Amino acid sequence: MTKSLTKAPLMDDNEHGPDLTITLPDPPQRAAAASTAPRQAEITLHQLRVFWAIAHSETLTKAAKQLGLAQPSLSQQLSKLESIVGTRLFDRRSNHMSLTEAGNYLMPKAEHVLRSMRELEDGLSEYGGGTRATIRLAGINSVLRVILPLAMRDLHARFPAIDFDIHENAPADILELLYGRRVNIGLVAANSIAQAGVGFLQVPVVDDPYVLVVPEHIDLSKVSDLDRDLDSGQRDILNQSIQFIFGTQHAKRVEGWFDQMLPEHRVSAQCRSFEVAIGLVRAGLGVCLAPALSAVAGNNAFDGVKLYRVHAPPRHIVALVPSQYRRIEPYASLLDGLQQVGRDFKMPAILPTPPFLDRPSTTEL
Repeated sequence: MTKSLTKAPLMDDNEHGPDLTITLPDPPQRAAAASTAPRQAEITLHQLRVFWAIAHSETLTKAAKQLGLAQPSLSQQLSKLESIVGTRLFDRRSNHMSLTEAGNYLMPKAEHVLRSMRELEDGLSEYGGGTRATIRLAGINSVLRVILPLAMRDLHARFPAIDFDIHENAPADILELLYGRRVNIGLVAANSIAQAGVGFLQVPVVDDPYVLVVPEHIDLSKVSDLDRDLDSGQRDILNQSIQFIFGTQHAKRVEGWFDQMLPEHRVSAQCRSFEVAIGLVRAGLGVCLAPALSAVAGNNAFDGVKLYRVHAPPRHIVALVPSQYRRIEPYASLLDGLQQVGRDFKMPAILPTPPFLDRPSTTEL
């Protein structure tokens, strides 16, 4: 049944127009019509996470890896998001994607939503009395071996229900895990992440000095001239450089240091971990530059090597965390504990810089 509404006639000053009749549906029919109208698709948190990961990755493949998704699924979510907003969010070029004007508009708002959601999730987790909380973290080997266990011990005394999910990774992989929200904390050397980690709070943990690691039987304490003060066998070992490589720029810096300080050296091995490099030194196969923490077993240096101080800035170990974790327990207590351990930690015995190395290097490690 419908009702008829007669609207007042429309007319000029000198003219009478026809009556206008408008037919309107009854209220129940209006509601039914509205309910059958197609709903506009809504942006989901998952789509915002996909958008954020792509914007912070060099390729779609890396973004998919961060989120633990197959690349076709990632591309599908991006297409859905662009369909909802009605415009492209990225300019696609060969092996590169850059934000469009719309993408740049969306980015800070997406970050705000994702940060607020994480704060909500973490804040609510504090009310889950009786449940086990898992702290997920990733870090480099030396920090996980030497610094983290002491901080974990102290944290367990306060939060006995806490457990840990620990990943040993290279710095680039640690960042991917953080971006993908698969870990809460990353323990890395600050210089290994450059500006890539600018989206995370950097909590200083410990300064880790670089040392020259040499076989135990070689004494460099009074060596001013290699040809005069060392025998041929010792010179041969000293001129065999074992280099740790985690990126092109780092490799160039290490090679530059050896070129300046030991100009007759040759690269005898390249390694992907300091621990492997030090193992080769223990076997008498050469010498290496390494952070002191990587040469620690318990509270002492590895057997079979000597550590000599060099003129190079220390490695600054930091905890990378989303800013809200600095205030939320048990993460805040763990970060405080890491800093306390870093302040109290006694480095292994490091011998003074040998005379032939007692000069500034133009290369920063």
